[in-house]
Amino acid sequence: MVMSTNLIKRYFHEELEDVRSKLLLMGEKAVEMVELSVKALVEADLEYADSVIQKDRDVDDLETAIDHEAVRYISLRAPVASDLRLLTVAVKASHDLERVGDEATSMAKRSRRILAKGRTSELLDIPLMSRLTVEMLNSALDSFVEEDVPKAQLICDRDREIDQINRNNFSGFTSIMKDGNGDIETVMELIFISKSLERIADHATNIAEEVIYLLKGVSVRYGDQSARPRRNPV
Repeated sequence: MVMSTNLIKRYFHEELEDVRSKLLLMGEKAVEMVELSVKALVEADLEYADSVIQKDRDVDDLETAIDHEAVRYISLRAPVASDLRLLTVAVKASHDLERVGDEATSMAKRSRRILAKGRTSELLDIPLMSRLTVEMLNSALDSFVEEDVPKAQLICDRDREIDQINRNNFSGFTSIMKDGNGDIETVMELIFISKSLERIADHATNIAEEVIYLLKGVSVRYGDQSARPRRNPV
């Protein structure tokens, strides 16, 4: 039996929606991992850290599934330009989310080591940095769902704020070590946790840039500023 044109289109649409749904599920899991990894440290609860480590495989499996489905669709369906951009963005964003999961797992393991010794240092702005980074990730996913270019553009601008907080944390933790007010190994772990959060913000920015590419067909990652909001001169 020959399938009607409308039925074929609906079938293709359902396949694309499946890729899209998997990407959003992956995003939700990655965000949860980031939240729990820092919550383990703030609340001194190893169960949160253990939960993050267990969830890492789920994120990896979703990335693999998205890769396979995207390659299969491109190979069999000869997608039009807009569908091809969606699949390209899904694959790239899934790689970023997989790296977010890896960074969250790294933070969870560092939190476990810190808690095993007994926390002997201030956390400085790590909790704030975590909250802002999670907001960036959620906004990046929302911009994808809502097809919202301005929201994606704002995420790109907020990345600088996270970079500055990371620099402030580094300076603060370095001062703590110099003053002898904290265990050196613990403080070093906290420096690396701050750096992981900075990298997660970079991945959120990458996703936002991919959303702009998906919706406007222009890349802002390597210097094309045509999709960025214009700033008023100071």
